[in-house]
Amino acid sequence: MLDLILDPYGFPFWILIFSIVILVFGLALRPFITHMKFAYTNALFEAIGNPFIEVKDLDRIVDSKDLSGFKESINNLKDYNIEGENTYEVQQSLDEHFIKTIKMMRKNSPKDMNNFYDTYLEKLDLYLVKNMLRNKLEDKTIQDIKIDEAKLEITKELFQKIKENEKKDLPEILKKYGFEKEITDIISQEKINYFILDNKLNKYIINKFKQVKVPYKCEQGKQIFIKRMIDILNIKNVLRAIQLSYNKESCQQLFLGEGQEIAPWKYKEIVDVDQVSQGISSIEGTSYYNVLKDNIEEYNKENSVQVLENALDGLFLKLVRDISLQYFVSIGPTIRYLISKEFEIQNLKVIAKGLGENLSSDIIKKFIVTEVKA
Repeated sequence: MLDLILDPYGFPFWILIFSIVILVFGLALRPFITHMKFAYTNALFEAIGNPFIEVKDLDRIVDSKDLSGFKESINNLKDYNIEGENTYEVQQSLDEHFIKTIKMMRKNSPKDMNNFYDTYLEKLDLYLVKNMLRNKLEDKTIQDIKIDEAKLEITKELFQKIKENEKKDLPEILKKYGFEKEITDIISQEKINYFILDNKLNKYIINKFKQVKVPYKCEQGKQIFIKRMIDILNIKNVLRAIQLSYNKESCQQLFLGEGQEIAPWKYKEIVDVDQVSQGISSIEGTSYYNVLKDNIEEYNKENSVQVLENALDGLFLKLVRDISLQYFVSIGPTIRYLISKEFEIQNLKVIAKGLGENLSSDIIKKFIVTEVKA
């Protein structure tokens, strides 16, 4: 049989050779197929603008006299059509714009990116999930949370179940919808630590991002993005916990897992301090140290970790830009456009709220997050 297959004058031999050539050609071509899939997508996002609103434009928008002037400034940009007569309505309109952006991205991306976008929409729904759970656990009315505000149908189903059932049924309901035991254990406790509950819900969505399938040659870029996000959240959480005088055991419970640079032993070093400034010193040697060190004076003046969190978010934007450049022919520009747009919407919501409350431009600018320059 083997002699027949290896006989160069026989038909089976040439079938074998042809099959090997096809296999080798397919393996060599596979990365280029991924690049071709993202060619139009990446060109589109770069053409729109990544980021779309530059820092100089944000400064001009902050100087708007009121909400009407704000809407006029925004709507002069071809990508926007914001409506609303008050701060809440304007912020809702901005949220709707972001959802439309994600749907546009999904439509113009390879189909095997669909689950990635669905997971991102679930991440946005998580804020509503947290509010819904808290209201139910504290026996408050949940009428204020509109089920239709959820982006995904499965979230709407979950909300309906929470609304229709008793508080004691929450662990079983969440279990059926894929939430981990860590979360159901917390909500079963008599006294609930909502800071830790929020963090476990963040960990749940991070784990979903880790598992979501993306096109060939995109997994590494996705994982680096997730690990950077984990690092940033870990540092934010532990610094805020230190500021709130959490004990070391509670701080340890906030750990979301190992990121790009913050390993478990490094996180423990940060936990084993008593002051925020000491926590920052523990981060020395990582990419996150300099930006925190540069803002320690402002933190001391404001006595608020929000200053440090904004600085970390600005660094995160810079790190996402680096991922975009490193994985430019695949998933990189997609991640950057998505994150840039999310922070852009967040900044515009901050400006709208500040203008609605007649805050000065100097105060509003303190809460705006822009990319840290290298």
